[in-house]
Amino acid sequence: MTTPTIINRFKTGLWYENPGLVQLLGLCPLLAVTSTFNNGLGLGIATLAVLVLSNALVSATRRWISRDIRIPIYVLIIASLVTCTELVFKAWFPALDRSLGIFIPLIVTNCAIVARAEIFASRNPIGSSIVDGLVMGAGFALLLIAIGIFREVIAVGWLLAILPPGAFFSLALAIAAKNAIDNRRREARSSAIPRRSRHINR
Repeated sequence: MTTPTIINRFKTGLWYENPGLVQLLGLCPLLAVTSTFNNGLGLGIATLAVLVLSNALVSATRRWISRDIRIPIYVLIIASLVTCTELVFKAWFPALDRSLGIFIPLIVTNCAIVARAEIFASRNPIGSSIVDGLVMGAGFALLLIAIGIFREVIAVGWLLAILPPGAFFSLALAIAAKNAIDNRRREARSSAIPRRSRHINR
């Protein structure tokens, strides 16, 4: 796998197909626990780890999984990994575990993880599946962290930011900012094409 390919895949996971910003998956934990940086970081790392490992296991066992029962098998794999992750949090990060509460076990129901298992890991080799889990998980984790930082900073002067409405407001701002940046890029590219054609004609 060449370096440009890896870079492009990171761009895809972090920006173009970000599970939270573009696909709007996993919004329940995203909106519920991102009231602080620590919560966003903790859940982001947990989700990233589960996504990478589940992609690897699904890819490694894809030849032996019947298509009729593939979704229950994926959920079983993800649930086992989430249980291990929850035990790690309870053992080494008890305060963060209490803060995140039920949302660590709820990683099992995160549609982004099941979707990557079905769409990518079940059809690609282990190496590519690990990279896919890494880039998609990193995109989701960075969004959690960014919203957590934003809400924690804004809450100093605006208490609503750490309340549930602040979560929707923060996510809406993030999506609007991404769409605005994408629109500017498209406009810049479209304006650059006529200039290139005029230069070629000359």
